[in-house]
Amino acid sequence: MFSRAALLSRASHRFLRQPAVTKSLFRPAAAPSPFSVPFAVAAQRRLLSDAVRQAIDKAVASAPVVLFMKGTPETPQCGFSRATIQVLGLQGVDPEKFAAYNVLEDPELRQGIKEYSDWPTIPQLYIDKEFVGGCDIVVSMHQSGELAKMLEEKGVLLKEEAKDEGEKKQE
Repeated sequence: MFSRAALLSRASHRFLRQPAVTKSLFRPAAAPSPFSVPFAVAAQRRLLSDAVRQAIDKAVASAPVVLFMKGTPETPQCGFSRATIQVLGLQGVDPEKFAAYNVLEDPELRQGIKEYSDWPTIPQLYIDKEFVGGCDIVVSMHQSGELAKMLEEKGVLLKEEAKDEGEKKQE
C-alpha cells in the first residue's frame, strides 16, 4: 500500500493546493489549537512509569482472576463493572482465586491500566496474567460458553461441593 511518508507527503501536497485561510471564526489565527500536542509529548504520556508498571504487574499476578473495575465487587460504581462481576458470579469463580482493584481510588492506576493493556475502557479482566477484555467481551464470551470453558481449564471455579453448600446456606 502506501508508506506513512508517502501519505503525509500527499496530504501536505493536497493542502498546499488549497487557498490558505488566515482567520478563524472562533479564535485568532495566531492562537494554537488546544488539541495540538507535539508528538514527543503525546508519546511520553503513553509511557508508563516503571513504578506504575511494576505495581500493575504485581496486581495482575496477585490472583488467577483479576478484575480492574470502578468500585468494589460489593458496591460497583458503574454498570459495566456490575455486569462483569455478575458474569463472574454466575460462572462460579472461586473468591479465593479472585482479586478486584478499584481504579477510582488511584488516578495513576486508572490511567495506567488503560495504557498497560492498550484497552481504553474499564473494567478489565485478566485470567492467569493474560488480558481477556472488557465488559462487552466478557459478556460475549459468557453467552457463547467460551468463558466457562476458559475458567474451567484454568481451575478457578468453585468445586461442586462448595457450590452445593453455598446454595444450602442460602435456603
